[in-house]
Amino acid sequence: KITKLLLDKVDKEQWQQAIEIENILQKRSPVAAKRQARLIKKRLLTMTPELWAMIADGSAEIAVQALFAAAIKDSRLLGDFMLKIVHERWRMFERRLSLSDWNDYIEMCAQIDPGIMKWSEPTQKKVRQVVFRILAEAGYIDSTKTLNMLPAIIHPKIETYLHSHNEEYILQCMQATQ
Repeated sequence: KITKLLLDKVDKEQWQQAIEIENILQKRSPVAAKRQARLIKKRLLTMTPELWAMIADGSAEIAVQALFAAAIKDSRLLGDFMLKIVHERWRMFERRLSLSDWNDYIEMCAQIDPGIMKWSEPTQKKVRQVVFRILAEAGYIDSTKTLNMLPAIIHPKIETYLHSHNEEYILQCMQATQ
């Protein structure tokens, strides 16, 4: 729904009408709808209208993978988790993630940026929860409860798009379970 607004190049008033009045995201409050729309828009703006069209008009598989690619581009934390933890577990034939994998990853990140350790416990937990939910929705784990990893095959259209736009980092992240 957000990609269609971006593709239609709606103005500020049309955006507000769709998000806050029509509540196209089906959120409980206009504040929640605005926050969610802003997050989605920020992620999508890291990519091109060509990818937006794949999200708006493609199959569910293509749309999910395109959204996952945008999430990785928007969040180096997510991408590096895919490369450093998910891929390593897969390479070692370990087919399950654990909460300690996330904690170890955050400690590794803190060695590079000590500011991460200033994140409150609820913030760290929320970020982990969001990352695992994204992995589940993208088909890299079976659920946020069991954290069993699944082999993910990248759709040829997404792979072609990423290659043609020199998004090799994103492609490597998405190939973590191949």
